[in-house]
Amino acid sequence: MNAQLSPRPIVPIVVLQHCEDSAMLRHIRSVLVRAPHVKLHHLRRLDDRIAANLDGVAVAGDAGRAMCASALDRPGTGQAFALAAAAIEAADPARLARVFALAATLPAVRRGLLSALGWWPAASVWPLLQPLLHSHEPLHRELALCAHRLHGLDPGTALASALHDTHATLRAAAVRAAGELGRIDLADAVAEAMDDDDAATAFHAARAACLLGRRHRALPRLWQQQAGDEPWVDAALALAIQAADFGHAQDLVRAVAKAAPPSAPGRRLVRAVGWLGDSALVPWLIELMDQPHLTRLAGESLSLITGVDLAALDLEVKPPAVLPAGPNDDPADNDVALDEDDSLPWPDAAKLHTWWTANAQRFPRGSRCFVGAAPGAAHSVQVLTSGYQRQRALAARWACLQNPGTALFNIAAPAWRQKQALAATA
Repeated sequence: MNAQLSPRPIVPIVVLQHCEDSAMLRHIRSVLVRAPHVKLHHLRRLDDRIAANLDGVAVAGDAGRAMCASALDRPGTGQAFALAAAAIEAADPARLARVFALAATLPAVRRGLLSALGWWPAASVWPLLQPLLHSHEPLHRELALCAHRLHGLDPGTALASALHDTHATLRAAAVRAAGELGRIDLADAVAEAMDDDDAATAFHAARAACLLGRRHRALPRLWQQQAGDEPWVDAALALAIQAADFGHAQDLVRAVAKAAPPSAPGRRLVRAVGWLGDSALVPWLIELMDQPHLTRLAGESLSLITGVDLAALDLEVKPPAVLPAGPNDDPADNDVALDEDDSLPWPDAAKLHTWWTANAQRFPRGSRCFVGAAPGAAHSVQVLTSGYQRQRALAARWACLQNPGTALFNIAAPAWRQKQALAATA
């Protein structure tokens, strides 16, 4: 980030390694920001490595950017990020234009470009964002709105006009930005967008309306959206359970339970119990830990309610010799999905039963419990500071739900920027 160009000849193999590592680490980062075992200080270590490799590209000057550009012959999110980040830092419009051109047709490149726009400080990307915000190209306006959202910057009147644009992806970006930036002045317009013909726009509108204080209108839509087969069904369910009052949220979880066979509780129900935060269900979660395909998820939901760290308190066991059936390394197996429970600890049900017997009185029944305490502004900051990424995502939403108009804390921002934002709240 602060690299100075060197007059000495470059070592091509070293510069190439910096280019490749920048792309690879960006891919790893996309996994870690959603991982159940990652905290902010883990993310900071990775971000420092990304920054160091981008410095290596910068030191090589035009040759470094040329090597990053050659990697776009096989365009992907990481390759687009590496080139766009290098081009933004060096103010290299030609190579940046190439990334924009590919982003128009390749979603992976679009994600990498947006990631680069969110990587550098706002002052570095501001000269780019203003022309994009008023461009005739819908993609440029969409990227500008997304970048403003990532940086917590208000796009001004351009945001309101984008809510009614003819391009669906731009409308979706606009309603999402309005919700996450806390534009409560646009709450009614956002709520109206829940009727949009585009499913993605309708979902982001319901989510944004909820964050902006229009829960009574948004909750029925979120409940409808959680029952479909779109990529956001779990996100819709999680937000509906968080945003509903405790009694209503309990009813929602009961409805999820009815959809699962009584003899075999589904993974969705186990997650929903964690989102609900009802300490009365902790014994049920402990009982589920004798089912290998649910035990780690039950442990995570228990931690989400109580705040207990299974690994730190030695409440875990070694993984079984034979793991539950799922994704593996067999090239003949068509199941290539990531293991959702990867990196979660294996809870020790017997130890947890003993722990719960000794500690149950700390958790009052009849109210929510989120990572060991009632949801609140101060507690949300505490979880954002020291919690795991999935817990931090919920904490960021709690802060908005309890104070509509609050900007959503970006738990995927560069770690040093997050630390600065959290320090400002102290």
